[in-house]
Amino acid sequence: CVRGIRDESERRSIDVNRRAKIFLWISVVVLGGAAALVLFCFDPAHVPIYPVCTFHAVTGLDCPGCGSLRALHALLHGRVWTALQFNALTVLSLPLFAWFVLRFARHKAGKGPAVNVRPLWLWLYLAAWMGFAVLRELPIPLFASVAHLVQAW
Repeated sequence: CVRGIRDESERRSIDVNRRAKIFLWISVVVLGGAAALVLFCFDPAHVPIYPVCTFHAVTGLDCPGCGSLRALHALLHGRVWTALQFNALTVLSLPLFAWFVLRFARHKAGKGPAVNVRPLWLWLYLAAWMGFAVLRELPIPLFASVAHLVQAW
């Protein structure tokens, strides 16, 4: 009899845990969709509802993320070239993030291997962002034109 109570308790615990995970995934999808809808409807260049970049406000320089919201807004409207001009590294990172999220979701669903990212890859990615931050501030025509577009905002 004791074993039956314990098994029932464990089963309820597993059911609650599974429901919580499903609720979490649904919440993430709904909130992500709502955020995408807000970003689609309200242009960050014209509507002051988005946060201001503290680094840019203090230094006058563009941080690696400056232009990301405008780039995502442009992508949602199908303007890939404009998005690349606002923040190329954000746009070029999206396929990598999509791959990572899909692989993570497959693993959580029990249909794929665990997501294993080597620290070296994370450091290289961070170095790319820092290099991008420095290059976009240099007065080189290729980078200056992109920085000029961002500063014009």
